[in-house]
Amino acid sequence: MLRNVAKIYGIVFVVIGILGFVPGITYHQHLLGLFHVNAVHNLVHIVTGLVAYAVSRVDTRSCRMFFQIFGVIYAIVGFLGFFYGTKPVLGIIANNMADTWLHLVIGAVSLYFGFWYKKD
Repeated sequence: MLRNVAKIYGIVFVVIGILGFVPGITYHQHLLGLFHVNAVHNLVHIVTGLVAYAVSRVDTRSCRMFFQIFGVIYAIVGFLGFFYGTKPVLGIIANNMADTWLHLVIGAVSLYFGFWYKKD
């Protein structure tokens, strides 16, 4: 199950990262008119997705470690979003409150799969 979740994460993140570059879906640097993105933000999503997909092909232990690391990073980015507001996080990753809340949710779900999910 954990490997399937990592595979789904991988596919979704790669697709979202690519969509961030598509005019019409991204308008004035806002994916779906809601999430503030830029090239770095999109590339982070694509790389995250590729890593998730890669670990889904290895084993459950690798998936769990991915979710632990990924969850911590996304939770930190989410919390940083409150401090940066609408300024780029770390000066490079586009951000707004929709991004901040989504990063916190992604971080929390990932931490669940990394530390507490035990059905594999």
